[in-house]
Amino acid sequence: MFSVARLAAVCLLVVGVAGPAIGAIAASGDASGAIATAAPRPSEPRIAAVYPNPVADGDHGEFVVLAFPDGTDLGRYELTDGDGSLSLPNGSAGGRVAVTAAPARVRNLTDRRVVGADGSVSLANGGDRVRLIRGNDTVATARYRDAPEGEIGRFDERGGVTWRPLGRTNRSVVTAGGGQVRAFTLPDAPEVPVQTIRDADRRILLAGYTFTSERVARELERAVDRGVDVHVLLDGQPVDGISRRQAVALDSLVDAGVTVELLGGPHGRYAYHHAKYAVVDDSAVVLTENWKPAGTGGRASRGWGVVVSQPRIVRGLAATFRADADWQGARPWSQVRRGRSFETSGVANGTYPSHRSPETVPVDRTQLLVTPDNAGSAITAALDGADESIDVIQMSIDGPDQRFLRATVRAARRGVDVRILLSSAWYVEEENRRLVEHLREVAEREGLPLSAKLAEPGGDYEKIHAKGVVIDGDQALLGSLNWNGESIRRNREVVLSLEGEAVGAYYRNAFEADWGEKTERSLPVGIVAGVAGCLLLALLVARRIDFGPDVGVGPGR
Repeated sequence: MFSVARLAAVCLLVVGVAGPAIGAIAASGDASGAIATAAPRPSEPRIAAVYPNPVADGDHGEFVVLAFPDGTDLGRYELTDGDGSLSLPNGSAGGRVAVTAAPARVRNLTDRRVVGADGSVSLANGGDRVRLIRGNDTVATARYRDAPEGEIGRFDERGGVTWRPLGRTNRSVVTAGGGQVRAFTLPDAPEVPVQTIRDADRRILLAGYTFTSERVARELERAVDRGVDVHVLLDGQPVDGISRRQAVALDSLVDAGVTVELLGGPHGRYAYHHAKYAVVDDSAVVLTENWKPAGTGGRASRGWGVVVSQPRIVRGLAATFRADADWQGARPWSQVRRGRSFETSGVANGTYPSHRSPETVPVDRTQLLVTPDNAGSAITAALDGADESIDVIQMSIDGPDQRFLRATVRAARRGVDVRILLSSAWYVEEENRRLVEHLREVAEREGLPLSAKLAEPGGDYEKIHAKGVVIDGDQALLGSLNWNGESIRRNREVVLSLEGEAVGAYYRNAFEADWGEKTERSLPVGIVAGVAGCLLLALLVARRIDFGPDVGVGPGR
């Protein structure tokens, strides 16, 4: 039964009492979105990291990161693996330095100060013991086993080692307060990302997974003609390969003067560059959709998007772009396409009615999350902080044990009303239907307020490709991050958290329309708060009565 206390809690939600925020569990970055604060200076010299297995032939480019107290005389130290040694040069240092016999090569691999040392040490890929010696004394020792190719091993204070791809960023959550955003959905409003690019005067930094949109390509070329600096960064090895259509589009962009680079290859630090955003002058558009007719072209996919202009968020996105584009894994398109053939691919050409117009709405707070750096823990904490409701729209979810889904089910066990809407597209229908059935069984067995179903597009779109969440009606999460482990741990993904009653209402109304219930979707976001509260309260009560814990999880068609 719907208790009086729960009714009161819902009323508080509707009139704008803020729920837990991501910022409460993740440190915000500085205005530029810089990497996490550097470690404090050690009180004694220590071995901080090793890079024993470079991608280069012959393991050229090995180095060891040493950490020193301020004012340390380097010339007193020697580094050895028992078979060879490196004598550090005279001079003082403090903090972390990369020591190597090949400084010219290593300077392209790390942002640390590189110290060229005399001698030779050949670190074993299968494991080794490295010692830092001062005179006859061993002052620090580090051991490792089975070094993965192209990964750096970082030692903790107890000597344990953690491996991660060399050059992977360690970005903090970037937070901005207040302002307005332009919220929109696809296929309803494909003109929004195009118009954002069309308005560029100085710069366009476009990040994507794939790119086949002729319409966007022409706008980028026109921007170059206006004197705009245009830089495109894509994934070099998408799952289905690079299509002939994309190759033609990228050839045209390069001929027009656009800088086009693709991430991947032997120096790639992510499984996939899957982010979808563009920094345009002092604003940015963040999308769940690819730069292709099916996505930003509005020809097939249900997607969510937003245009933001908070300086901290825009700078954070620009810094993320530069960190990825400036890494050695970013290769010019001319180099990637050399000697390759490309497959013909189909082109989406559907047309759909425009039910939902874009709206400029206020936000209380915006946060920029990226993977693999910080988004996994931040999103999990946001779901764990839900008090009243969680609405999830996803193409698919990577099974019952997926991290975010577990947090969502935990919320349902706390009494949070949960709805999960998955795609019914042929290529994910079977697995999605199995998951829906599983969630129905869990809900029925435990009596949870948990509903899940497959989408029924009904002519409004072809398939769900959105990756969105609305928490407590006043926090929306949207971006490129699919609910699977690969995306969280190994991909470059970008997500925005948008907090506020108005922005939450926009995306929740969009979710309601796709969920299939009758709602106040036609009412403007800026209606009187009391009226909105009454309508939403009535909706929640009706949904609780009509879709109790014994039903409401059946698969859609």
